Amino acid sequence: MSDAVSPLAPKSYPDAPAIDGVRFATASAGIKYKNRTDVLLMLFDDGAEVAGVFTRSKCPSAPVDWCRDNLASGKARALLVNSGNANAFTGKKGREAVTLSADIVARAVGCKPSEIYLASTGVIGEPLPAEKFAGVVDGMAADAASGPWLDAARAIMTTDTFPKVATRSVGLGDTTVTLNGIAKGAGMIAPDMATMLSFLFTDASIAAPVLQALLGEATPGSFNSITVDSDTSTSDTLLFFATGKAGGAPVTRVDDPRLGEFREALADLTRELSHWIVKDGEGARKFVEITVSGAESDASAKRIALSIANSPLVKTAIAGEDANWGRVVMAVGKAGEPADRDRLAIWFGDIRVAVDGERDPDYSEEAASAAMREEEILLKVDLGLGAGKATVWTCDLTKDYVAINGDYRS
Repeated sequence: MSDAVSPLAPKSYPDAPAIDGVRFATASAGIKYKNRTDVLLMLFDDGAEVAGVFTRSKCPSAPVDWCRDNLASGKARALLVNSGNANAFTGKKGREAVTLSADIVARAVGCKPSEIYLASTGVIGEPLPAEKFAGVVDGMAADAASGPWLDAARAIMTTDTFPKVATRSVGLGDTTVTLNGIAKGAGMIAPDMATMLSFLFTDASIAAPVLQALLGEATPGSFNSITVDSDTSTSDTLLFFATGKAGGAPVTRVDDPRLGEFREALADLTRELSHWIVKDGEGARKFVEITVSGAESDASAKRIALSIANSPLVKTAIAGEDANWGRVVMAVGKAGEPADRDRLAIWFGDIRVAVDGERDPDYSEEAASAAMREEEILLKVDLGLGAGKATVWTCDLTKDYVAINGDYRS
């Protein structure tokens, strides 16, 4: 966690309300650093439903494996999250650590270990000293309260410079429900499922299979459309908990007409959280929205957009406030997707810098440079081939990113 807050950090934080059926507490267990909050325990009343999506990395962490195994039941009583150690690439010791962690929480809560969900973030390859949880979990369970949510978000930070919290209040039929979310992430960000760590909570009465489907709808246009550095984490975890305490008839079908407003709120909330992750990208000074249109398909447009977003040359040009469309052309060409050099058009902000495969005849260096000095930059590419379109979000690549990651493990 850096002392310097990202210049793209929010100017204020939402006052997320309590969610009936959810209590939590934070503590310092000394997982990596002393005297720093590094553990979050979320408690759910009996009957809470859960859904989740996880990293597609072929080298997932032990907590990811644990959560995947437990999801089949669709029920949850607690979530334990630690920062400072990812419990990834830790072999037998990692599996023993998740079992011990779940046992410690289950005893404190009075439930089965299979109802405990775990997530860890931090250094890869270091054994997790799970026995340290025993010294704090009982007290956390006793002290758990319904807020403040910013404390929960701060407890899971690693190289993040600010906590990430979002909230929505929406109608679900005749019932008003609350939707809160927290997230962490700043580096190793190129999700292929959800995000680094993000946890969503609602008092709506929604069955686990429906929660799962809703997550599947929300992630493509949010967490699966962001990248900081092209690196997908071993620990990516998105979990969604529903307590059902708001009342009303349970939602048991994905096509339930009452879900309309809730769907929109979930999409909006996950997009907001994913944007905060990009805006806290390690060393970031610019937030960049990249839209590719005119592709042969939406999938092709997204692959091209991610090729641009993940290009170190594009990202360093943005850091240098240089409207270098040549690097954008390079990134389009290397994507392996259908493209016609002589149909390309490129914009930085509202300034068209290239058209029909060459520099725009009305190109103004002064106008392009002014667009690049903005903190938030819109980069648009039109391929001129079809109706495919996609938008992704990224940040610039600065010297600070190298410094942060050169020092991280030590």
